[in-house]
Amino acid sequence: MSIQITQIENRPIGIFDSGVGGLTVVKEIFRVLPYEEIVYLGDTARVPYGTKSSESVKRFSIENFEFLLRFNVKMVIVACNTASSTSLPILRNRFKIPIVGVIKPGAERAAGLTKNGKIGVIGTATTVKSKAYEKEIKRICKTVKIVSKACPLFVPLAEEGLLNGKITFDIAKYYLNPLVRKRIDTLVLGCTHYPLLKKVISRVVGKDVKIIDSASSVAEEVANTLRSNKLLSSESRKPANSFFATDAVEQFVKVGKRFLGKKISKVKKAILS
Repeated sequence: MSIQITQIENRPIGIFDSGVGGLTVVKEIFRVLPYEEIVYLGDTARVPYGTKSSESVKRFSIENFEFLLRFNVKMVIVACNTASSTSLPILRNRFKIPIVGVIKPGAERAAGLTKNGKIGVIGTATTVKSKAYEKEIKRICKTVKIVSKACPLFVPLAEEGLLNGKITFDIAKYYLNPLVRKRIDTLVLGCTHYPLLKKVISRVVGKDVKIIDSASSVAEEVANTLRSNKLLSSESRKPANSFFATDAVEQFVKVGKRFLGKKISKVKKAILS
């Protein structure tokens, strides 16, 4: 019996995103849960999800999930805000292992930190249109006021490494000034690419606005979920992490280093079908 439990605990965690952005979540998982093994899938062939229909994103999410199941994963993290905002119910209905999205942890943290009850949410067009953050925050605290804004140019800026400079600052001002005028005191970064732009975003909104990067909140929820399900890995092993991309593997390696904070030694091409 003890051998069987160890095998269950040491199964990997599956993580998928539309591309490299979810590596910001992986970075936090490495920090909080260094003994856990990760299998990461970046769906670079179909990125970005933020401009796709919800029906397409749901189909992509199911296909990504099924790919990760090939590795006998014990949990799946949907590290894409767009997929989390559209696909979690259908994934939880279809698959019976624990699933953690990025919406709920960030929403809970924002609701807990706001002092004046005015929260800003930025994300892709699909995430903003879904009102997923708004619904989750309102579920926690009905009296808060939420101002949402789609910031589609933030993703290419992050991927190109244009994290500072006048162009990036001007675009950030264009997107964020309407939220500043609404006197928000908390801002949710509703896309896993946006943490790379945190410094310039903070310059625009001001030091008094608390910025919520959901990656750290997700890592904490993952740890709690693994603990409650008795699925934490043994602390005596060195995990062998795996990274996959559905296209442009060399570009994934190049850009992924910026998001993960360290070099990714090997990325394999993923065939989903």
